[in-house]
Amino acid sequence: MNRLENKVAVITGGNSGIGFATAKLFIAEGAKVIITGRRQDAVDKAVEELGDQAAGIVSDTGSMQDINKLRAQVAAIHPSIDILFLNAGVAKFIAIETADEAIFDEQFNINVKGSYFTIQQLLPLMKDGSSIVLNTSINAHIGMPNAAIYAASKAAQLTLIRNLSAELLGRKIRVNAVSPGPVSTPLYDKFGMSEEQRSATASNILSQIPIGRFGTTDEIAKIVLFFASDDSSYLLGAELIADGGMATL
Repeated sequence: MNRLENKVAVITGGNSGIGFATAKLFIAEGAKVIITGRRQDAVDKAVEELGDQAAGIVSDTGSMQDINKLRAQVAAIHPSIDILFLNAGVAKFIAIETADEAIFDEQFNINVKGSYFTIQQLLPLMKDGSSIVLNTSINAHIGMPNAAIYAASKAAQLTLIRNLSAELLGRKIRVNAVSPGPVSTPLYDKFGMSEEQRSATASNILSQIPIGRFGTTDEIAKIVLFFASDDSSYLLGAELIADGGMATL
């Protein structure tokens, strides 16, 4: 306990799913947390549940206008930060025959461009020795029908952890990634599928997971905590795949 005592963390997309579970765990470990989300009502609800160690900012990781305001918004709450968890993301599975530029740009704007420029904007607030964690995906490693755009955006995120770790060596800022497999989160409700399609997709995915179940948001949050804390002080540019064996067995 208290592995993050006196630390300040920013979690993008922290109002639900893995981001929210991580915010709860960070607070339990002694941190103060700032979450971001796109909707005021969702952010307010999450902050109310998280308690007085949490604050919220309405900010869209897919909007450069919002990203460019984020540094001042964070600094108004805490003048410096120790942890940045790039969790906000979008996943839309679509066949190459029907994909268009808009769906391509949306996923790259949020998953890659948004992550990169959020790091850029918040770096001046980050203390030397801070930790940056990206939420990527096993889709960067496996082949799956209709997942090419999403997988490519997640593979691009993985290049950030290695290149930015090298770039930030002078400040001892570590950049690492957790790559979840199938996890029960609200993200799956955003695939643009009917309930019948979601059910069939979930059954198909479940059959490919050696451990025999979907992961939980709490399980992924524990990995993010490991990367955020001094427990992982000798790790940089590293990726931890948490997928119940889907990509490795």
